[in-house]
Amino acid sequence: MQNLWPSNLLSKNLKIKIYRIIIMSVVLYGCETWSLTLREKRKLRVFDNRVLWRIFGPLRNEVPGESRKLHSEELNDLYCLPNIVRVIKSCRMRWAGHVARMSERKGIYIVLVRKPEGKRLLGRRRRRWEDNIKMDLQEV
Repeated sequence: MQNLWPSNLLSKNLKIKIYRIIIMSVVLYGCETWSLTLREKRKLRVFDNRVLWRIFGPLRNEVPGESRKLHSEELNDLYCLPNIVRVIKSCRMRWAGHVARMSERKGIYIVLVRKPEGKRLLGRRRRRWEDNIKMDLQEV
């Protein structure tokens, strides 16, 4: 794909469609069950911005021969779609709705509701999927 982004043979709209349909579907496979940390969110945003920078290319200045890299805000204005972290949150909320409506005999429901037995590991608690859903609900 690295050879495809700088190519002038394809329009920017077609490149964005390829990114949304092919690449985003592969990157976000199973994102409904992820419990993201801040580091992982930052890495996903960096990936998203790098691909968009390659699609849109540098911004041409009024002075001939000069160009500069687009800022993240300018990139978001050009892309006009939610960033990758918002897409993950919406997928996670949609999946939480499905799980809440499942019967109690389903395996996924049992895994999410059940409290594991035994001792917890020492140190800070790991963020669970349920914790992320509660944080997303507070943001909304």
